[in-house]
Amino acid sequence: MKKLNPRDYIIYGESQIEREAINQMETAMRLPITIQGALMADAHSGYGLPIGGVLATDNAIIPYGVGMDIGCRMCLSVYNFPSTFLAKNRNLLKSILKENVKFGTDEFPGRKEHEVLDRREFKEIKVLRQLKDKACSQLGTSGSGNHFVEFGIADIPLENNEFNIEGGKYLAVLSHSGSRNFGASIARHYTRVAKDKCNLPKGAQNLAWLNLDHEEGIEYWLAMNLAGDYAAANHQIIHQKISKALGEKPVIRVENHHNFAWKEKLEDGTGVIVHRKGATPAIKGVLGVIPGSMTSPGFIIRGKGNWPSINSASHGAGRLLSRSKAKERFSNKILSEALNKAGVELMGGGLDEAPGAYKDIHKVMEYQKELVDIIGIFYPKIVRMSSD
Repeated sequence: MKKLNPRDYIIYGESQIEREAINQMETAMRLPITIQGALMADAHSGYGLPIGGVLATDNAIIPYGVGMDIGCRMCLSVYNFPSTFLAKNRNLLKSILKENVKFGTDEFPGRKEHEVLDRREFKEIKVLRQLKDKACSQLGTSGSGNHFVEFGIADIPLENNEFNIEGGKYLAVLSHSGSRNFGASIARHYTRVAKDKCNLPKGAQNLAWLNLDHEEGIEYWLAMNLAGDYAAANHQIIHQKISKALGEKPVIRVENHHNFAWKEKLEDGTGVIVHRKGATPAIKGVLGVIPGSMTSPGFIIRGKGNWPSINSASHGAGRLLSRSKAKERFSNKILSEALNKAGVELMGGGLDEAPGAYKDIHKVMEYQKELVDIIGIFYPKIVRMSSD
């Protein structure tokens, strides 16, 4: 690959972004397929494209520009219960999370049925045929690491209220998870294929791409979209189970992908493939959820359609410390004090997910005022995560 100067791109909150993430973004901006890029305020380094990186390309897709956890997703359900319901029913809500959510290698027994398992791609694409049994066994479960399902309080303001409920504070459930082993296996397989196709220098090899006019690119596009729908199905099943246990249907549902690629058009009408790796779609009028940490609020947002950001925003607070450094710096006592101060009860989790391992979500939101409007706030109160 000919070494070019990085094309100009915008960085939100540059002062709090590690140099390695910026270096990775600059490498991505040198690719001959790149048309436009942006780096979100929660950015940190990853494989290939940095987490928080947004890249618009010309008819090409980068598997590691999408990420390992394809279609990783936020899903918020708000119920017509007042906020006092949570304080009065903590034990019930903890039992609901324990009985209806499984993480990591834990699976629900019995036969799994969902329309996503009937998709023709499982029959037509060899690698997907080989992954179907595992995908079936993990259906309706959540990943480990920073994935969670939590009860909390949704604060819906009187002003800017586009929901069909009165402004106020309500019981809510927020989940964060993706396509499990299914998406990760797809990412690894097609990255190997892309690397064989692209002759890139060592520092750029994880940015290997597939042409969407070629068989391998078409295959990956179909597999990626299936993995995204599989991730959505996992959330759907989790929220359905919780709703059934509560005996109540949600009055608000907001959800959005990250770690995905979309066919979109830039401001000048140019057709592109927009990779949002750890970035939330913020197309004008589109709703989404940007979480904080286990002790800090998440935000229900409406996109403003900002073109320099390629209609994108952060997908969370973003890591400040790596998992290993977080384990070195924090103790169980420090974690317990932070949880008590915020009035949060943690089920599972670990020091690698301690609140101090993340950036200040309020600063992140301040850096992207021109990208999204805040139309609600979610405060976590009972957090369930993997114990591994």
